[in-house]
Parts: sequence; structure tokens; C-alpha cells
Amino acid sequence: MPSVVILDYGSGNLRSAERALARAGADVEVTADPQAALEADGLVVPGVGAFAACVEGLRSVHGDRIVGKRLAGGRPVLGICVGMQILFDRGVEHGVEAAGTGEWPGTVERLHADVLPHMGWNTVRAPEGSRLFDGIDPAERFYFVHSYAVREWTLQSELGGSRPRVTWAHHGEDFVAAVENGALSATQFHPEKSGDAGAQLLRNWLTAL
Repeated sequence: MPSVVILDYGSGNLRSAERALARAGADVEVTADPQAALEADGLVVPGVGAFAACVEGLRSVHGDRIVGKRLAGGRPVLGICVGMQILFDRGVEHGVEAAGTGEWPGTVERLHADVLPHMGWNTVRAPEGSRLFDGIDPAERFYFVHSYAVREWTLQSELGGSRPRVTWAHHGEDFVAAVENGALSATQFHPEKSGDAGAQLLRNWLTAL
């Protein structure tokens, strides 16, 4: 049973993520303790709300350093929703620009869509060879709640010896729905709220720990 820490920095659906990961087969702890977060087999970075507030909360518990140290040692990290967004260079919301952790290049911006937020179930387009989506029917839907996203992927180099695998979705325009890049993975949707498909994705992530 792999050990997983859900980083508690004041943002995110901590309990629903905890329950989903436990059902998927993990020994889960919700904590802001840096040592526990560094030593766990896997680290989950959740996030709900505004980009700038989430980044501030993450840095308040040294979460940016924890993520950096884990990735330097090839230790798996999974970002969820805004927890994915803050892994990019910067976010622009309501005219406010904030720096992210910079693990990936890119800007989180407001989607160009007639209806926002993008809330509800949507399909995704996973690339060939994806581990996160292994065994998941392409017709399956995942649960999204967001108005902002990364609309362009620019990183082509490798991290941890593997080429980035980028999954896309569409709401008004294409946007990045998930990324697998070495030890660092992330989803814009909420796997913990995505029924059987989300549960399979979490099991796939745990299997690789």
C-alpha cells in the first residue's frame, strides 16, 4: 500500500481527495508537515479558488520547495485543478498576474467560451502511451470546475527521462486537461469527483509510485 500525502495549505477538496485515494489503495495522510510530504511515496497538491491565493498558500507552507525537492529526486507529485495550474510559470486572473512555481512554462488564462465556468462532465483526448489514462475508455467523461486554463503547451524537452504527454479537452477552445512529465503529473479536472474513470486514473497513478 503506497503512502500518499495530500498537502494541506488551506486550499482544495482535501477530504474528498483523501477518501478517493484511500479507496484506490493508498495509505493517505493530509498534512502540511514538510518531512512527511518529502518522505511519502506520492505527494498530491490540490487547489480550489484563485491562482494567486493558492500560490500564496502553497508558499506559506514551503510547498513550492517541497515539490522542487521531490522532483529533483524523481519522487512523484500529482497536481489537481488549481494545484495543476500553479505548477506553471504564471496565472492571470481578473487583471491580477501572479507567478507560479515554474515547473512548466505557460500561462493560466481565462478560457474563451460562451459559458463560464466550465462546470460539469467532459471528455478528454489522451495521447498514446499515457499511463494515467491506461485502460480508460476514450469516451469516458471527467468532472471539471474552472474558468481558467493553460491554452498552449510549449515544453518539448524531457523531465526525468520521459517526453511530456499532454491530454487536451475542449470548452469553447482547446485547453490542457492533464500532463504527464516524468515524476510530475497533473489534471485540470477532479479525478476524486469523476466516478469510476477518476478512480481508475488514481489507481494508475498509485501503481507507478
